[in-house]
Amino acid sequence: MIQTKTHTNEKETKMTTSPKRIARIAGVLYLLVGIFGGFAEGFVYPKVYVAGDAATTASNLLANSGLVRMGVVADLFNATVWVFLGMTLYLLLKHVHKSVARAMVVLVAIGASIVCLNTVFEFEGLRAATGAVNLAALGTAGSNALVLLLLDTQHYGIFIAQIFFGLWLVPLGYLAYKSAGWFPKWLGVLLVVGGVCYLVDLLAAFLVPDFGKEIHAFVWIPSAIAEISMVLYLLVIGVRTQKPGERIPAPNS
Repeated sequence: MIQTKTHTNEKETKMTTSPKRIARIAGVLYLLVGIFGGFAEGFVYPKVYVAGDAATTASNLLANSGLVRMGVVADLFNATVWVFLGMTLYLLLKHVHKSVARAMVVLVAIGASIVCLNTVFEFEGLRAATGAVNLAALGTAGSNALVLLLLDTQHYGIFIAQIFFGLWLVPLGYLAYKSAGWFPKWLGVLLVVGGVCYLVDLLAAFLVPDFGKEIHAFVWIPSAIAEISMVLYLLVIGVRTQKPGERIPAPNS
């Protein structure tokens, strides 16, 4: 009876820590990060923020207050899930190089913290635009200027977070490349290139803004391809199945 229970517990533990299972959980989390982050930054944010136009930005916030609140929640959820994604990938890939895997999680935690803090400025901009904060002393023009300042702060806060959008992909790419065949080497290289492209886009935006605007759409292409490829690989394949005669280390080794 005791042997049977032990055998059952070992089987359950093996199933719980199966590399494919962990990889697919990571794939679902990564997909959620993309969906909620895309909604907040790709849909809500462009609908309200107009650089240099305080009146229009304030008007957009007022007209889309419910959508902005959803965007704030989506950003917070996105950041939280990103942390759990980093932890899940750590469990999957720590056998490759534990220090690099830890560095990946630290970079994710810093980036997620910036994203969470950044949403405060968007939410305060909404409160100022909707009159939840008494700004009567500033007048309409002054109130609108404050709203724009808060949204400008959020705008550049996104760029700061982008540092870590890029940096975390570098250790992830390294771990994928060195994963003893769990992931194809080209995917590891692509993730590193995607991470570098995030940083190039950021530097161009700050150092040569006019040129940065011209290359922005093109620089993001490798990053998008890398992350989409990783999501699809995690969801569809998980990790490469061990072939006869091959020995692939377990994630908890």
